[in-house]
Amino acid sequence: MAKTGTTTQGLRAAIERSGYYPALVAEAVESAVGGEAVSSYVVHQETTFDANEVRRHVTVLVLTAHRFIVSHTDEQAADTSSPTPYATTSTESVKLDRISSIVVSRVVANPESYTPGTLPREVVLTIGWGAVSRIDLEPAACGDPNCDADHGYTGNSTADDLSLRVSDAGDGPDTVRQTLAFAQALSEATADTAVSR
Repeated sequence: MAKTGTTTQGLRAAIERSGYYPALVAEAVESAVGGEAVSSYVVHQETTFDANEVRRHVTVLVLTAHRFIVSHTDEQAADTSSPTPYATTSTESVKLDRISSIVVSRVVANPESYTPGTLPREVVLTIGWGAVSRIDLEPAACGDPNCDADHGYTGNSTADDLSLRVSDAGDGPDTVRQTLAFAQALSEATADTAVSR
């Protein structure tokens, strides 16, 4: 379940409420945040099924006055590299002026009768800052159906550093609302950064 808020103590409490290795996750996130004040955050736990295993994953997004911090923690079963189960946690700190795109995709039911202010049933928050890009290529063609010349390739490059999906059915309406609030806070912060440059 995602939690959002605006204080360092609230962030710690949300991580603890998630119940997902809270000491490990909190230490990693608090180390990345350092002494900065927390403007907004989201803690989102996700359970996935991989073959015969159930795996948990937690994503923590934090906004400060100058940075966007993202933390991922995954658990792994014992394997050939480790005789005991283990967890991997990573944090990335991104200056706000590096964020190049914030995409909020909303899925709404019965759009013909949509009322402003109604929560979407699903939200996908995608944030790009240039660390990871996806390139989709396809053969280029001309308008001549009989042409057999090689026209090279055409395609798109898409920033795809982070994508967080929450839904009313899976996470509850509060999570959808909280993710939208975080997206708005991040969007406003990056707009303020662009204006001040």
